[in-house]
Amino acid sequence: MGRTELVIVMAVILFVAFLLGWGSHLLLRRFNRVGTSNVAELDHMASALHEAEETRDEAISYMQGREAELTGLLGQSQAELQAAMDGLGEARREAVELRTYIEQNS
Repeated sequence: MGRTELVIVMAVILFVAFLLGWGSHLLLRRFNRVGTSNVAELDHMASALHEAEETRDEAISYMQGREAELTGLLGQSQAELQAAMDGLGEARREAVELRTYIEQNS
């Protein structure tokens, strides 16, 4: 086999490979074609996804607002608890002082 024959055989093999690839591409494109009903379904799914994302964003913003509100209430409750505990401690000290005073005077 000469050099020219080898080049021709390789060219034919490459051309056949090209034709097979092109034919398989056409077949796959034909089988995977999106129909009009599928396009409508995809549009519906896209709008449903958009609505779901908006609902999620609204829920996130509501939860952040609610969390801020509850954090404020918790801080306020802790401050009131601390004030009540301080008042209770002061009342106990006064009661001890009064008992001591009563015991000393009686």
